[in-house]
Amino acid sequence: MRVEIWSDIVCPWCYVGKARFEKALDAFPHRDAVEVVYRSFELDPGRAKGDVQPLLRTLTKKYGLTKAQVHANEDNLGAQAAAEGLGYRTRDRDHGSTFDMHRLLHLAKEQGRQGELMRLLFQANFAEERSLFGDDERLVELAVAAGLDADRAREVLADPDAYADDVRADEREAAELGANGVPFFVLDRAYGVSGAQPVEVFTRALEQAWGNRSPIELSQQDDASV
Repeated sequence: MRVEIWSDIVCPWCYVGKARFEKALDAFPHRDAVEVVYRSFELDPGRAKGDVQPLLRTLTKKYGLTKAQVHANEDNLGAQAAAEGLGYRTRDRDHGSTFDMHRLLHLAKEQGRQGELMRLLFQANFAEERSLFGDDERLVELAVAAGLDADRAREVLADPDAYADDVRADEREAAELGANGVPFFVLDRAYGVSGAQPVEVFTRALEQAWGNRSPIELSQQDDASV
């Protein structure tokens, strides 16, 4: 069985949703027969690589929120992440383009290291002090930590066309499937789960997909992402 997960590295609900899905998957009796593939989705497509800003500024501008509202939302997200055993810095994070990260994830997919690179990118963005944006060598370090070759990672980052078509293809497919937000989970192209749902929802989806029973209704989450 194949599970495809559309997500973005700057999406906090993708970070939390990944942890919840993995808890369900770890307890699934057929875990070893499930292939998990991460698909590209940019919450801010077309953003210039050099456009790196404090997250607070991005959220107040994009959603018209006050500083207090942003901090309250981040505190809530921090609590949700902590409940899943995840680190989460609620203040002073940066925000920028994730296009290069998605290109590296396609490289990692070819080498069977996609899941590990996704984990490291999420951790770096949400839990670590050093910014993930505007520094190719930072991305190279994470790629190497995930098991990729440093020179090959640098080659990809230096060539803006490398894996660009793969990223855009993923994003077009998300639109065709009706996904206008992330995280979006598709199980065997028959069952869909939208949002960082509780572990029980993912468990039920896995069981239904495996048993080829009636499709579940699409579960929606109202929380806004970045």
